[in-house]
Amino acid sequence: MNAEEIKAFAIASLDDMKGQDISCLEVSGITTIADYMIVVTGTSTRHVKSLSDKLEKDFKNAGGTVVGVEGHGQAEWILIDLGDVIVHVMQDETRKLYDLESLWGMTPASSGS
Repeated sequence: MNAEEIKAFAIASLDDMKGQDISCLEVSGITTIADYMIVVTGTSTRHVKSLSDKLEKDFKNAGGTVVGVEGHGQAEWILIDLGDVIVHVMQDETRKLYDLESLWGMTPASSGS
C-alpha cells in the first residue's frame, strides 16, 4: 500500500470503531519520518486500546506491516507506526494538552473519507 492508501485505510478503521475528531496532517514537506500523521480521540482507556488494537489487526490482515506501537500500558496516548503514516490515538485530555495539530503548525489535510 502507498501512503494515500494507508491513510485512507487507517481513517476507515478508526471511524469504524467510532474514533472521535479524526484529523489528518500532511507532514511530508516538513519531516522524513512519515507522509501523514493521523490524530484521533478515544473516549476512555478501553476505547483508546480498542481503536489501536483494531487498527493493528485490520492493517496486518490487509497485508500491511506495523512498524511499531508505543503506549499500550497506560493507554492515554498510543502511537502506531504504519510506515508512511503515524497514528496517534489519544484520550481527550491528553490530546488537548499536547495539541499536536498546533505543535506541527498545520491545518488538517483532506481525510479522504
